[in-house]
Amino acid sequence: MTDQRPAPAAPAAGLRERKKRRTRDALLRAALLLFVSQGYEKTTVDEITDAVDVSQRTFFRYFAHKEEVAFAVQDLAESHFVAALRARPDAEGPLEAMRNAVLASWDTIGEAIAEVVPVDLYMRTYRLIESTPALLAVHLRRSTELEERISLLIAAREGLDVDADPRPRVAVAAFSGVMRVTGRLWGQGEDASVAAIRRMTEAYLDQIGPALASDWR
Repeated sequence: MTDQRPAPAAPAAGLRERKKRRTRDALLRAALLLFVSQGYEKTTVDEITDAVDVSQRTFFRYFAHKEEVAFAVQDLAESHFVAALRARPDAEGPLEAMRNAVLASWDTIGEAIAEVVPVDLYMRTYRLIESTPALLAVHLRRSTELEERISLLIAAREGLDVDADPRPRVAVAAFSGVMRVTGRLWGQGEDASVAAIRRMTEAYLDQIGPALASDWR
């Protein structure tokens, strides 16, 4: 008679995944703390691994380079926004859907980020990106890539061919321009909270329509 009992592999596999997640999160927190305290360019991989007491080999198992660490939580925030945009009702127009998605994202992103790093650390890193030329250049490149991703999503929502109809890219360009302005102005202000950037984002997005009016008087 054969033994039909399942092998106890799943719990062990789950434990390994949780351990890997804890190591990655620890490296991420240590790196961001060093970045905001002493600067991105002055921070070395050795300092990050020393803070977590792991080897360089372990670091590179999770991250290809420092740049990837700097934008790891930003990746999470962007994915959160894209998911919120996908969930918007079909009845909403493109700009309305993007506006509501980004505001909803700011309302809920704190919980998602807090599972990885403290929210205030993420906000300080966001400011660091805006004020560090090397990171800002990467941020602008990544923003262009995200704009194209959103344009394709908006085109699909509207049943359009993004290469034949310029409106999805134009709408996303307007939206993204506002997001860049608010990010820069928020970064220069004194209030580094999520609530502050949300308020500024909402106020500026509400001005897209008036700004496009032919008569400003």
